[in-house]
Amino acid sequence: MSNDLASLLGTQETATLEFKREAKDRNAIRKAICALANDLAQRGGGDLLIGVDKHGRPVDGLDTSDEALLTFTSIRDEGRILDRPSVVVSVEPYQGVPVIRIRVNASHTPPVRFDNIVYVRPGPSTRTASSNDEKVLSERRRSYDVPFDVRPIPDSALDELDLDLFRSGYLRQAVDVSVLEENHRSTEQQLASLRLADLQSHPTVLGLLLIGFDPTSRIPGAYVQFVRYEGSDVGGAVLDEQELRLNIIDAAERLETVLKGHLRTRLVEMSGFREEARPNYPVEALREVCMNALMHRNYESSNAPVRIAWFDDRVEVTNPGGPFGQVRADNFDRVNDYRNPSLAAAMKSLGYVNQFGRGIGRIRASLARNGNPPPEFVVDDASWTVLIRRAL
Repeated sequence: MSNDLASLLGTQETATLEFKREAKDRNAIRKAICALANDLAQRGGGDLLIGVDKHGRPVDGLDTSDEALLTFTSIRDEGRILDRPSVVVSVEPYQGVPVIRIRVNASHTPPVRFDNIVYVRPGPSTRTASSNDEKVLSERRRSYDVPFDVRPIPDSALDELDLDLFRSGYLRQAVDVSVLEENHRSTEQQLASLRLADLQSHPTVLGLLLIGFDPTSRIPGAYVQFVRYEGSDVGGAVLDEQELRLNIIDAAERLETVLKGHLRTRLVEMSGFREEARPNYPVEALREVCMNALMHRNYESSNAPVRIAWFDDRVEVTNPGGPFGQVRADNFDRVNDYRNPSLAAAMKSLGYVNQFGRGIGRIRASLARNGNPPPEFVVDDASWTVLIRRAL
């Protein structure tokens, strides 16, 4: 069976998989959870299976009741493992026999300690961490202090990046290529120098967002949802609906085509019996709003997409993530701060945004030139919406 844990996880213990025949020794279970949370192997965590012997064989008669599961979830909150681990407890089949699976996610604040002792899994066994292990974990913790957009993705690989796009597009626009070529840097070194991957060739969030084949495979909310409604509310018929699950470079190109396809022009009287064709929305304003939404959105803790809702009388662009840093709802048009600073710098280099801190001013000026009302902003703690009304 494809959903059987034996097929998904294997039948031998590894650095990310531990078996326990029974649950009598709760301290052994706590040590295993601590070790998997420390994720010395950098695989994103691991699994502890209760009801499987050391040879990888399931045992019969395991208590899988709700009460039994609660005893394991309570380990997370009892305060003996710190920082508190992130675990999910479930009953799943292993070689056709129900066992208890404790999925432990890698901690972003290692080293994790059980009763003030650090445990790790350098291989198929849980052990007390050496001083070097603790040093590695402490350095990893400091690495997590960097902005989310330059953190490496555990268990990722360079084949998730479009290296042809990197060489032909991003690299030549974003940096002085001659510097990299003079130093005879390999592709791996070039990616690392631009913070698109780390020195172990794990793509960063920035790398996946800019040149990943499918950023949503690792960052679920990294896409754009476009909906064209008939009328002025969401109750109208859907005339067009698209999900752009692309990296930012490809999404920008595709988004331009989508937006221009829904623009309509009107004739505006000028002086001297002249008329001029103008769109109902200026492309410059739409581009600025959409690119700023992609640049400033919260990629770390939200799985919601950037949403573009196009009505007969307005366009609404909403991105997850409210004001960040020094920015507040009452000063966003005067104060700048960046949730994704490396992404912002890259988008500026690529020409998607022109100058930092001038996006709102450019939107207002573009709308005024085209005869549209001023933009409207709806800002709360969790999201940011820009509303652009059609030119009269």
